[in-house]
Amino acid sequence: MKIKEILQQWKQYSKMSELAEIARRKFFNNCFDGALTCAGIVSGVFIIFLTGSSNFSPKDVLITGFATALAIGISGLWGAFLSEEAERKKKMLDMKKEMAIIGDEDVKTDNFKNNKKKEKPLLEKAENFATIIASLVDGGAPVLGSSLPLIPFFFGLSLVFIHFIFSYIILATLLIYLGIFLGKISGGGRAKYAIHLVTAGVVTLVVSILLGI
Repeated sequence: MKIKEILQQWKQYSKMSELAEIARRKFFNNCFDGALTCAGIVSGVFIIFLTGSSNFSPKDVLITGFATALAIGISGLWGAFLSEEAERKKKMLDMKKEMAIIGDEDVKTDNFKNNKKKEKPLLEKAENFATIIASLVDGGAPVLGSSLPLIPFFFGLSLVFIHFIFSYIILATLLIYLGIFLGKISGGGRAKYAIHLVTAGVVTLVVSILLGI
C-alpha cells in the first residue's frame, strides 16, 4: 500500500472516529498538566536555591524533571489506552446491538465466522486506530509540556539564577501558546485564554514560594 493511500485511510479513520476533537482536547489538557508539574518542580528547586542551602546541580534538576515527565507520560499512555479501548469496545457493542448484528452464535454460519476473522469492519478499524492515536497523544503531551521548561538546565555545571529565568520564560511561552491554541479552537478570546493559563503558572509559583516560606 502506498503512503498516499495509507494517509487517506488514516484520514478516513479519523473522521469516522471523531479523533481530531478528542486528540485536541487530550493534547491541551495533558500538555498543560505537564507544564504546571514542571513549574512546580522548578519552583521548588528555585526556592531551595534562593535559601543558599542548595546542593542541586542542573543535572539533578534534569533527572528529577525527566523522571517525572516520563512517569506522567507512561501513566497517560497506559491509562488512556485502557480507558479508550474499553469505551470504544462498549461503543462498538452498543452499535452492533442496535443494528441487530449480535445474535445467537449458534445460528451463525461458519462462512460468516470465517469472513469476520479475515477482515474487521471499517468502523472497528477506525475505532482501533483512534484508540492508538489518542493514547499516544495522551502520553506524549505531558512529556512535551514537562520537558520544554527543562531545556536551560542542559547548560552549565552549577545552578545559577539565569537557569530559572529562562525556564520560566519557556514556561510562560508554552502557556501562552496553549492559550492561543485553546482560543483558536473556541473561535475567539485567544488573549483571554492565554492570560488565564499564564495566571495558573504564576499561581503555581506563588503557592510554591508560600510553601517554601
